[in-house]
Amino acid sequence: MVDSRPVEEDNSIRRRRVCDKCGKRFTTYEKIENIPVMVIKKDMTREPYDRNKLYKGIMLACRKRAVSVKQMNDIVDQVENEIYSREDKEISSHEIGTMVMDRLKDLDPVAYVRFASVYREFKDVNTFMEELKKLLK
Repeated sequence: MVDSRPVEEDNSIRRRRVCDKCGKRFTTYEKIENIPVMVIKKDMTREPYDRNKLYKGIMLACRKRAVSVKQMNDIVDQVENEIYSREDKEISSHEIGTMVMDRLKDLDPVAYVRFASVYREFKDVNTFMEELKKLLK
């Protein structure tokens, strides 16, 4: 091995190597493997954490808003880092939703309310108004 350095964008390590037989140099990337995290749903079933599912939910909430793809990816990255840094490898969907809502509240209030309406399953206008009052405080 000639050189080794972390690649921050995708949680991997880049290594420059030399073949012992022919002397040719080549690069390998070693992906840092995370222990799978299980998400505990409202009905108490469990499913593996899915980054794409989280991103889709955020993307729907931010649709037609002035929120860039980078900002949405940043939220997913922040939430994902928080999830994977926990000792416990199970997390409730409620906790994930709260993490997203905390970030959306500061980024775009309309996206926050949209996400909250699905996440908190608003049943009627009164529930919706209660959430808006919390936001306005």
